[in-house]
Amino acid sequence: MSDLNAVKSTATILTVDDMNVTSMLSNRSKKIVVDHAIDEDEAVILALGYKQEFKREFSLFTTFGVSFSVLGLLPSIASTLWYSLAYVGNAGITWGYLIGMFGVMCVACSMAEIASAFPTSGGLYYATAMMAPPKYKAIMSWFVGWSNYFVQLTGAPSVAWGCASMILALKTLNDPTYTPTNGQTYLMTMCITFFGAIVASAPTKWIANINSASTVLNLIFLFISFVMILGGNTRVEQGLPKFNSNPFAWELENFTEWPDGLALLMSFMAVLWIMSGYDSPFHICEECSNAQTATPTAIVLTASTGGVLGFAFQLAMAYTIVSVDDAINDDLGQPYVAFLNQIMTKKRVQTLTSFAIILAFNMSFSCMIAASRVLFSYSRDGCFPFSKYWSYVNPITDTPVNAVWANWFIGQLLLLLMFGGETPIDAIFSVGAIGSFVSFTFPVLLRITYAKSTFKPGPWNLGKFSLICGWCSTAFVAVMIPVLNFPQYKGADNTPDMMNWTVVVYWGSMFLSILWFVVYAHKIYKGPKSNIDGKNLVSDEDENEVIDAIVSRGDDVVKYGESDEKV
Repeated sequence: MSDLNAVKSTATILTVDDMNVTSMLSNRSKKIVVDHAIDEDEAVILALGYKQEFKREFSLFTTFGVSFSVLGLLPSIASTLWYSLAYVGNAGITWGYLIGMFGVMCVACSMAEIASAFPTSGGLYYATAMMAPPKYKAIMSWFVGWSNYFVQLTGAPSVAWGCASMILALKTLNDPTYTPTNGQTYLMTMCITFFGAIVASAPTKWIANINSASTVLNLIFLFISFVMILGGNTRVEQGLPKFNSNPFAWELENFTEWPDGLALLMSFMAVLWIMSGYDSPFHICEECSNAQTATPTAIVLTASTGGVLGFAFQLAMAYTIVSVDDAINDDLGQPYVAFLNQIMTKKRVQTLTSFAIILAFNMSFSCMIAASRVLFSYSRDGCFPFSKYWSYVNPITDTPVNAVWANWFIGQLLLLLMFGGETPIDAIFSVGAIGSFVSFTFPVLLRITYAKSTFKPGPWNLGKFSLICGWCSTAFVAVMIPVLNFPQYKGADNTPDMMNWTVVVYWGSMFLSILWFVVYAHKIYKGPKSNIDGKNLVSDEDENEVIDAIVSRGDDVVKYGESDEKV
């Protein structure tokens, strides 16, 4: 054994300005020294200013699995069906959905391009800071960060509430004398989110495997439900044709007090919510291998797959629904279950609703995974009170467990809104729609305006279509932001029970976050900050001295990107 040579370690020196990224360390002649060999993924995250803290155990498929689970087509359609049908009837789930999907796809493609350029968990807010005018990068990134965090924070509670509503609707279906109380709904929702938080706290590899299985279940249950709606409905037994006529299935029936065009735009709230989960790959990209390509691919794949499958499924609903008005106003309190009850036997209703319930549970913990990564990444930069606790990575699971449970606790407080009636709790859905697309589009706007000539695209980019797609997505969201704040009724009919409380819930929360920044947070928050130890950052002048020190202790030195030969 004494004849064996000592095993040498290999240190790596990475020159930030040689990397094709724009980061907080760019143009400062900085080099990063690490005590091990690095791959491309670690090189990119280091160049962005962060050390590698997670295991990269997500592949393209498993990343897609998380985002497709968050998308949760079947439970999302079931939970938001009211917004589609109650505004414009079948048009909201047919041609209205298609128009909305065009805008969503533009946003998804533009965001995917940014994800390739800034593959970090805090990507939207980080990209905003890197592309904004230096004087305003702090306030702009703060605004985008909090807007996106409110989306993530409300995602799991709202999905779990929809899941609980479907469970209790099944109970009412079997026992018409039963009417669920707010307390029962709250406890059911709390249990769903509690077990979801346990899953979200698991190691990355476990989460990847669970979400892969969830993706398969999503596709299987969606296909079975689609076939049963088309082939297993009881319309003929009711003396009706097997399917509705084309005019009925595509009809715009305005249930609001606004003009048809505005009512149709208001129905887009459903498609925005249904498709809001495609950003999830961005938030877990630090756990994904080949992140600069796999992350944007997963984003576009999720949005396109979800859009096509969602349209096909809702088309089946439009051609089989018996009465839109009855589905909206049924005593079951859940339009999807009410729709199924119109066209199927009780056993089939129970089966298909159970599919949606299972997928809603999967969707809730997938939302928690994305939300915890957002809280972790923003806390890493000091955006939140007690940030050091939320940016802590559990050494056993290698995941931000503290962030998971902090979000869970705040979510339970938000769910108390249900004791104020359905209208306040419904506002959470609006927050998910408006908050997400505000945070998605703000960095896109910067990319096509101020940062037009300085933006460094990643390996996945839109090329010559980048500006066109960016302007389309920005215009779409600019139209939708005020529309999402409109109530269904106006004038004397717009009572507190019918009010759209998005104005208070979302904009009120954003006002408080900006007020906090102006009063105090601007003193401590200047934008994203590197968590790389200062001793690992060296200037050009110190490079030779560092190399000599490493060699003198018997280790090898490799300059990343220059050659595989040792210095």
